[in-house]
Amino acid sequence: MKTDSVPFTLVARAIEYLYDHFQEQPDLDAVAAQVHVSPQHLQRQFQALAGVSPKKMLQYLSIEHAKAVLQAQGSVQDAAYAAGLSGSGRLHDLFVSIEGMTPGEYKNGGAGLNIAYAFADSPFGEVLVAATDKGICRLAFADERDAALAALRAEFPQAVCRERAHPLHQRALAVFGGGNPQTVPLHLKGTPFQLKVWQALLRIPAGALQSYGGIAAGLGQAKAARAVGSAVGSNPVAVLIPCHRVIRESGVIGQYRWQRGRKMALLARELGDGHSHRERYSHLK
Repeated sequence: MKTDSVPFTLVARAIEYLYDHFQEQPDLDAVAAQVHVSPQHLQRQFQALAGVSPKKMLQYLSIEHAKAVLQAQGSVQDAAYAAGLSGSGRLHDLFVSIEGMTPGEYKNGGAGLNIAYAFADSPFGEVLVAATDKGICRLAFADERDAALAALRAEFPQAVCRERAHPLHQRALAVFGGGNPQTVPLHLKGTPFQLKVWQALLRIPAGALQSYGGIAAGLGQAKAARAVGSAVGSNPVAVLIPCHRVIRESGVIGQYRWQRGRKMALLARELGDGHSHRERYSHLK
């Protein structure tokens, strides 16, 4: 699903500009000029990506709205954490489960692993998807193919990486729409703490937000917000593990491993999507 010939990074830059200059209320012409595309084209791209206009997108991403969603989600997240962080989390129509790599696989650079990778289109730009025999080990936006592949090889220097199809690739890509919902196993290299944080992220449903401090508190480590932030930032599986749903307590949307504007686009689409979501948060308007 390609957006079209204009790289998504340009659209992401436009989103960032809108967000960073919201007090100035820049019009569509001003935003388009910043990324050197026509206003008409930018309008179409926003509509295609988020299902809303640039103006409506900014409303969904405003600090006030984000803080209200965070507050409304508090009880929902408390219940989810109380239910325990083990087991599968529900994400869209997919069931995602995490298995950590063995100490040998972790420490020895993936020695003995066979990794199949491929590049694919998504509504938010091209992605690199990679899988071992046990599960997806990486799903990363690949604005630069060579850099994305180099990062995969650097993570698993002793593994055998080959570009070839794998049955799990399409399961993972279904997170972007299309395909039949199925269980998506993840086979991840991470410390015990990172794995706990990534499990916690699976409990954040689409259309919801959580703060770094909220996740830390849910893990019973209220003072570990900074460590949680580091674990969130090192998440190797975009969207399937929804690290984009984590924002600052202040309501500010911070950095994202795959470009802050892309995080905003993902959030705007989720916060503005779905009839049940609109009903649930109608009091926030």
